Amino acid sequence: MEKIRLDRTNRKGYAAFWESGGGYSNTGESAIICDRHGQAKKAVYIRRRGHLANDRHALILINRGDFIIQAWHHREDFLIKIFQVKDFEREVDYYSDGTEIVKVYAIAEEKFVFDRGEWDRDLPEYLEAAVNAAIEKATCYHCREPHFIDFDA
Repeated sequence: MEKIRLDRTNRKGYAAFWESGGGYSNTGESAIICDRHGQAKKAVYIRRRGHLANDRHALILINRGDFIIQAWHHREDFLIKIFQVKDFEREVDYYSDGTEIVKVYAIAEEKFVFDRGEWDRDLPEYLEAAVNAAIEKATCYHCREPHFIDFDA
C-alpha cells in the first residue's frame, strides 16, 4: 500500500487530487485521476493564470475506488504506475503558534505497473483512455492544461 498526499478543497475540506505534469525536451511526468470505471471526473477547479507550465492544472475530488495514474518518461521510455484508492488517512500537526494543520492521504494499492516496455499484468480495457491521457500529458511540451477531465459532468 502507498500513502499519497492529497489536497483539500478550501470551503468544505474535501479530499482532492491535482491533475498535474507535462513534458520537457527529453523527459516528463504526469498524474491523472479517473473513477473506478476508468472515466474522467469533473474538476472542481481549473487553474488558468499564473505559472502553469508542467504544474498543477485541475483539482478533482477523489473517492474510494478511484484510480491514480502516475507516468514518468525519459526519451519516451515510460514507467507508469496505477494505484487504486482504498481508504483515506488524516494526520493532524501543529505550527509552533498552535495553529492546526490537517494533512490528508490516500491509502492506495498498486494495481498495474508498466516498465521496460510491458505491463506486469494485462491492463483492463476500461483504463486505456486514462493511461493514454497520462502518456499524452507527460509528453506535452510545457503542458498548461488538463488532459483527462469531464467537461460535461
